[in-house]
Amino acid sequence: MSERIFRVGTRGSKLALVQANFVADWLQASSGHKVEIQIISTEGDETQGSLMNPMRPGVFVSSIRDTLLAEKVDLIVHSFKDLPSAPIDGLQLVAVPEREDNRDVIVSNGNLGLMQLPAGSRVGTSSPRREARINFLRPDLVTLPIRGNVDTRIQKLRDGQYDAIVLAAAGINRLGRQSEIAEYLSSEQLLPAPAQGALAIEIRTDDDQLRELLTPLNDAQTRLITTAERAVLVGINAACTTAIGALAELNGDQLTVTAELSDPETNTHKRFSKTVGPVEVGMTSEAFQLGMYVARQLMSDD
Repeated sequence: MSERIFRVGTRGSKLALVQANFVADWLQASSGHKVEIQIISTEGDETQGSLMNPMRPGVFVSSIRDTLLAEKVDLIVHSFKDLPSAPIDGLQLVAVPEREDNRDVIVSNGNLGLMQLPAGSRVGTSSPRREARINFLRPDLVTLPIRGNVDTRIQKLRDGQYDAIVLAAAGINRLGRQSEIAEYLSSEQLLPAPAQGALAIEIRTDDDQLRELLTPLNDAQTRLITTAERAVLVGINAACTTAIGALAELNGDQLTVTAELSDPETNTHKRFSKTVGPVEVGMTSEAFQLGMYVARQLMSDD
């Protein structure tokens, strides 16, 4: 195998770099090849407008994918929940490492949980899913949009622009800021975004060498459950503004998918859950079909 320097493409935020370095360190240690990090500016980083109406689907990943297709980098690392559900010609999802905590969390001034916040408290989130559920659970709170990476959002909170913010536990854990979490939200309160807490590694479909090297980083159970969750996105034809949560769980040989579709305009929330089995970790096609079935039930008029 010829000597090769692998270039990892990533956004430049602290969290994105932590995630990219995790993959780069693993690849370098397992292959013996040199691995370099290459920071790529994305449309999501550059725009100052609302993320509710981005110019292109996958506002944080489109530019990185373009760079990979142009062969300026060799692999890219995403937060899986940011990845659009539609495949891209020429690219392959080669590995999904073991998942981090999939829950959402509250970070607040005063270390108060969601139900403890005083009426009128300002809660920062730019996620339609989180906003819809918070407005349902606590209609007396004020939800406000918030921009920036995890560190920036927490700083805005500490500066008094918000009383609380909602973040993914995985990001805070990877940054080592767990002590700032006031509350972990349960799946009954708020289902996570599909594939939240997981990473996704993409390469070009013709890169056989890198496919062989990265395949061992794939975690079969994480791949199975994220496949089921993301199938829900496909089934409802979700956009960036769709308020959808989904959670797949493998208990023994029983696979359960629970999803919830919210309508912020009417403050309605439709939740559906289905369990099938026996299921083994390699049965990703069956997991996808289960996610599609759950999506159809959410979209039905029943």
